[in-house]
Amino acid sequence: MEQSAWLAQVNEAVLEPGLPICDPHHHLWDHPTSRYLLDELLLDTGSGHNVTSTVFVECASMYRADGPESMKCVGETEFVNGVAAMTASGRYGPIRAAAGIVSLADLTLGARVGEVLDAHMAVGRRFKGIRHAVGWDAADAIRNSHTNPTEGLLLDAKFREGFRELGRRGLSFDAWLYHPQIPQLTDLARTFPDTTIILDHFGGPLGVGPYEGRRAEVFAQWKRSISELATCPNVVAKLGGIAMPINGFGFHKRERPATSDELVAAAGDYYRHTIDCFGPQRCMFESNFPVDKASCSYRTLWNAFKKITSGAKAAEKAALFHDTAARVYRL
Repeated sequence: MEQSAWLAQVNEAVLEPGLPICDPHHHLWDHPTSRYLLDELLLDTGSGHNVTSTVFVECASMYRADGPESMKCVGETEFVNGVAAMTASGRYGPIRAAAGIVSLADLTLGARVGEVLDAHMAVGRRFKGIRHAVGWDAADAIRNSHTNPTEGLLLDAKFREGFRELGRRGLSFDAWLYHPQIPQLTDLARTFPDTTIILDHFGGPLGVGPYEGRRAEVFAQWKRSISELATCPNVVAKLGGIAMPINGFGFHKRERPATSDELVAAAGDYYRHTIDCFGPQRCMFESNFPVDKASCSYRTLWNAFKKITSGAKAAEKAALFHDTAARVYRL
């Protein structure tokens, strides 16, 4: 079944349609078998929830074909900045898509990465920081990050030499890794307490390969690691990105996509523990679209978030759905 028809099988009424949302994590790409550009993004953000702004996060999209290898990633910022300018015109309604841009710069360049960061910043004010994905696991069944990281990269001296350049420019770091690596991120955060680190996708709790069938054990390990990471005041957490195939819930294999109640039942404990540890002022809901679209629709996902916070105060909801993201990414 074609994906849009599959997703249309679940069509929930939108909860709290007036609540302002900043979606701090989505991608844009044009692959031979998958297109997610402005039209597709607007179909999702315009599906009923009040999404007022978004943040784009790197996905190796539209790199430059020419020039030095280390600088090719600047093409992604140039591309997304153009998309952001389109929505800033107001022609597509009140939404300001890609009001913040998170791109890639190879931190293993060490101090030389400063030139790459400066080139990103020269594109415009929307560039806010980078993500150098470090997801690594020894199991063959776990696909490592698209940056082809080595084991223990967060602890690597050259990587940290490059990381230091972010703080010198007031830029943030999005961390995409797998749950066994969270203690390494805690060490990084304590070494660079003045650099803002944004934890993506709950730190990647795995549920496939050697982790399949061990959810309680994985959750216990993850829970301890998150509690320790939250003691670092320079770290904030994104709440989402846990409906991917690697998380092991299997929604993508079903005849019908997940409902919001099913999403809450499957992963609600991850949301609740992270909010308890970090607090609403250091948490932000994220869509991770179109990746999480393999499991549910945009409308359904944000309904799940709203159900998780059904008992929260208005100020707490404002932080979780909009204000934390807008503040952290300096929108």
